[in-house]
Amino acid sequence: MAAALSCKIIFHPTKNKPYKRIPHICCNMQQPTQSNIKVIINGAAKEIGRAAVVAVTNARGMEVAGAIDSYLVGEDIGKVCDMEEPLEIPIINDLTMVLGSISQSKEIAVVVDFTDPSTVYENVKQATAFGMRSIVYVPRIKTETVSALSAFCEKASMGCLVAPTLSIGSILLQQAAITASFHYNNVEIVESRPNSGDFPSQDAIQIANNITNLGQIYNKEDISTDIRARGQVLGEDGVRVHSMVLPGLPSSTTVYFSRPGEVYTLKHDVTDVRSLMPGLILAIRKVIRLKNLVFGLEKFL
Repeated sequence: MAAALSCKIIFHPTKNKPYKRIPHICCNMQQPTQSNIKVIINGAAKEIGRAAVVAVTNARGMEVAGAIDSYLVGEDIGKVCDMEEPLEIPIINDLTMVLGSISQSKEIAVVVDFTDPSTVYENVKQATAFGMRSIVYVPRIKTETVSALSAFCEKASMGCLVAPTLSIGSILLQQAAITASFHYNNVEIVESRPNSGDFPSQDAIQIANNITNLGQIYNKEDISTDIRARGQVLGEDGVRVHSMVLPGLPSSTTVYFSRPGEVYTLKHDVTDVRSLMPGLILAIRKVIRLKNLVFGLEKFL
């Protein structure tokens, strides 16, 4: 929105003739009032959804405008998040209704999607139909889905971020791993999680993808895949990953690079889902300027 020019006429009395007033025109530029970005959290009752509600509420320039989930329907999302005051926003299990209601205000809005791979495509289509950008943080989203979303967003000229991770620390580790991969011939990834899930994790897969096809074959002296205890090889360049599940451990990813006489270690621990919120807030601020799909939060760093 452009700034507006505001002018007014001021009359000043002359020094010798106080009864006579000389008009002067005074102008200044008035900046328009910037309204908050309206944020809709899809998957609001999940742990990460609740953390997102609190983070958006506390961030400048944005506000929670809708909470979508099939769990705790009708409950105030502020109370669900144990906030001091209710937000007077009930959890609703109808994305279309929430988007339609918020779109009437004609304000900038972003839908944050924490659902699952099977619903992402339709969710982004709905958001786009109502003129809203989307942020998708859904583990195990398929490559075909990302490609279809990219084509759709390109055609609609509507921004969307698909983020394999919202952790800035994880992205910094990945970037450091790419740099290290040019200098070391051996690499192994060791990850731990407190709960069982799909392994290797998305973080491990992303690291392996990043350092693959760089003209390097790793672990040449031990490239066999016959021994299961040696871990799973990801890709064709010999990157190994070992996954541990031990209650009490933080979600941790460690990358070991080595050569004779030297070991270079990169490690990143996540102890609380709140660690993802700085990345989410950054994504919300950036996605409103996009007119296409971007894959990876690192594009904004």
